[in-house]
Amino acid sequence: MLKRSILKTGFIAIVSLFLANDLFAQDPLFTQFYANPLYLNPAFAGTAHCPRVSLNYRNQWPGISGSFVTTSASYDQHVDALSGGLGLLVWNDRAGEGTLNTTNVSGMYSYQIPITRRFSIKAGLQATWAQKKVDWSKLTFGDMIDARRGFIYNTNEIQRDEPANYVDFSVGVLGFSEKYFVGFAVNHLAEPDESVIEGTSPLPRKYTLHGGAVIPIESKGEPASLSPNIIIQLQQNFLQINFGMYFSKGPIIGGLWYRHAGSNTDAFTALVGFQAGIMKFGYSYDITISKLTNTTAGAHEFSVGLNFDCKPKKRRFRTISCPSF
Repeated sequence: MLKRSILKTGFIAIVSLFLANDLFAQDPLFTQFYANPLYLNPAFAGTAHCPRVSLNYRNQWPGISGSFVTTSASYDQHVDALSGGLGLLVWNDRAGEGTLNTTNVSGMYSYQIPITRRFSIKAGLQATWAQKKVDWSKLTFGDMIDARRGFIYNTNEIQRDEPANYVDFSVGVLGFSEKYFVGFAVNHLAEPDESVIEGTSPLPRKYTLHGGAVIPIESKGEPASLSPNIIIQLQQNFLQINFGMYFSKGPIIGGLWYRHAGSNTDAFTALVGFQAGIMKFGYSYDITISKLTNTTAGAHEFSVGLNFDCKPKKRRFRTISCPSF
């Protein structure tokens, strides 16, 4: 009975993390980086010129109790009157079946600078309002346990009813031509405190370096291309490297990625996508190869994008040719 109850809650091990005096959080991960461009780098705001909507859903480790479910929605477009791109991003992360909830709402502005006839730079700024809160009713503590009858006592732990609210800022830059691109972003410039208990929990700066190329290949019928890419992210002491390849032919795209976390192998990712007209859809699956093994059931991720048409441009505007999945 006691063992079954512990397994059901799944959070006794996490409680010790909550009780630390100083905590350091990490950002949620999306495997389909370029299907969620504003989350990757604020400089992507307006890079499609026309209005763009991106919807993303990720369910990480569904095979264990208390998985991580992250959803996001964004809108961006170029605005001639502002000589730049505007973007809005909203995302929510639910950890442990909703025990720990994080919500972010971000506004972005980016400005494009033509360097040469073939190369442009785009710089972006991002301002964010964020909230992190705990559902204490879903947490269990050691002092609630009776050795024979299980969870029967009230805890003496001090609960904080007020969520953590804070303002955050990020910056990013992109350099791109018709065939290659490179970007760099710094999130959480002020390292805001997002503690939901006593003590502090600064959100460490996250550094992201990403780049790739689009290589046309000869094929019969519809055009085809290969796109090798690499993304390196560093947050506190957590280093993650993703590299892989996209292949596209006509409306179909496929991809294979390898993710390495510091000194540990993490996962392989397989991706398939379809694009027709203004709509695109992508699905990816992370195959866990770390010590966690695939008993976690990996991670499922879905993306839906809408790239709308707009009026003819009054002046030349270079769009970025990086993958859209």
